Amino acid sequence: MADHLEASVTLPSDPASVSAARAHVAGALAEWGLPPDAELCDTVRLIVSELATNAVQHTFGQSPTFTVDVVLVRDERVHIGVTDSHPRFPKRLPAAVQQDNGRGLVIIRWLTAECGGRLRIRPTRDGGKTVAVELPWPGAATVQPTETVIAVAQPEP
Repeated sequence: MADHLEASVTLPSDPASVSAARAHVAGALAEWGLPPDAELCDTVRLIVSELATNAVQHTFGQSPTFTVDVVLVRDERVHIGVTDSHPRFPKRLPAAVQQDNGRGLVIIRWLTAECGGRLRIRPTRDGGKTVAVELPWPGAATVQPTETVIAVAQPEP
């Protein structure tokens, strides 16, 4: 497979775009060889749903679109990012406020950690932000601990 594969789509900040974002990413992953029933595919679909929902609900109409990027690097890591033009970074809400909503970022953090990945939130050059997740790609070569063999020379008789 290639060293670097990527797919990107820009969608209107509309609730209907959440399923389009999910389908776009799932299609890219399938094209790159990840079976639709793979556990990672389910995890990524949920993460994209949460990220896209946040981009739609929490930009208060100040971001008319959002962009979803998915990148596979050397069959080792998959990066998923959702970028919008609203400057406010997502934040955890107090427990009392989380009764009906506000759990999206908590879910994303948990899923990302569960897969051995990481979450990053960074500003964009034009004043918005990207919320990105990096996850290990299934079958990626993992570094196995090496066995250290110590040879002890026996004194000659």
